[in-house]
Amino acid sequence: MFADLHCHLLWGIDDGAKTPDDTLEMARALVQLGFDAVAPSPHARPEYPGEQPVAVRRDEVQALLTSEGIPLQLYAGAEHLFDEHFMLAAASDARRSINGKKYILVEAPYVGSIPGFAELCFRLKVKGITPVIAHPERCAQFEQKGQAAEAARVGAALQLDVGALVGRYGKLPRKLALQFLEQDLYAIAATDLHSPLGAMDWVGRSLRELEREVGKRGVQRLLDSNPHHMLAGEELELP
Repeated sequence: MFADLHCHLLWGIDDGAKTPDDTLEMARALVQLGFDAVAPSPHARPEYPGEQPVAVRRDEVQALLTSEGIPLQLYAGAEHLFDEHFMLAAASDARRSINGKKYILVEAPYVGSIPGFAELCFRLKVKGITPVIAHPERCAQFEQKGQAAEAARVGAALQLDVGALVGRYGKLPRKLALQFLEQDLYAIAATDLHSPLGAMDWVGRSLRELEREVGKRGVQRLLDSNPHHMLAGEELELP
């Protein structure tokens, strides 16, 4: 079964699910598409609730899923902006990692780039933290030739947003996603699901496109084995 480590499932926390009904509809769609585990990843930014309110809401959502008979297990997670504040917080261990283990989801800016990005990734690895780079195909940093490969080389784990494969974010992200798949740069794939609107359709098409590109074995590595390794804090399978 699949595990989604980038998903905005918790209602009323960030720009994801707005209501309990949204959360339930999204959860049902994920289960129907083969997922049995999710690490909801609300944005860890000052304008959004912090770790304690998120933990409370996650418990509320888990209880709701159980009461509705939806077989989806939730784990801790958050989506961090890769900036100076994050680096300082990571240095002092004040971070919200995936299931409290060594992997932590971060996103680069959509516009502009971070000087010395690979070096920053390496510094995190030295501290025992593996950055999981959210949707690199959508970030300007990785439009620069070789940046994605360099991040992977120093130990970062790249996460594919499956929606890019069906053009959900435009032509360039789709082109980059296909390039990075061909180069075996991705460690995991995820939905980055924010809303129930059309979820069954576009996520379903995205998963079929992913299988067309990497085969069943590749899908198993990107959506099953490696995400579960991350939840357990274990080493990842190579392509």
